Amino acid sequence: MFVQFTNIINSLQSLNKCYTNSEMVRKILRCLPKSWMPKVTAIEEAKDLNTLPLEELLGSLMTHEMTIKNHEDEEEQDKKKKKVIAFKSYRTDSSNEDSDDEMALITRRFKKYLAKKKFG
Repeated sequence: MFVQFTNIINSLQSLNKCYTNSEMVRKILRCLPKSWMPKVTAIEEAKDLNTLPLEELLGSLMTHEMTIKNHEDEEEQDKKKKKVIAFKSYRTDSSNEDSDDEMALITRRFKKYLAKKKFG
């Protein structure tokens, strides 16, 4: 944003339209998005906009931007850390397996019984 602003100011200077430092500072503060309003208010209250150098304003805004970005990165990392891992579970009906095993055992015993009866 600052590069575009500087290009516009330089173009206007070539057309003999010059702005004072305080006017440029106020224009930059006005063009910031609403999410930056707390920072704008803090700068307006803490510093004299008539004597605030444009470079100092830029440094303050860049510091604020980096702080916001760091907080967003930390929030993303916290969200990733808090991810819940869910395991798929499946339920085997053990009663069916048990009854199948019991049925097989009964069938084998019955075959043995019949074999003994036949030869007995």
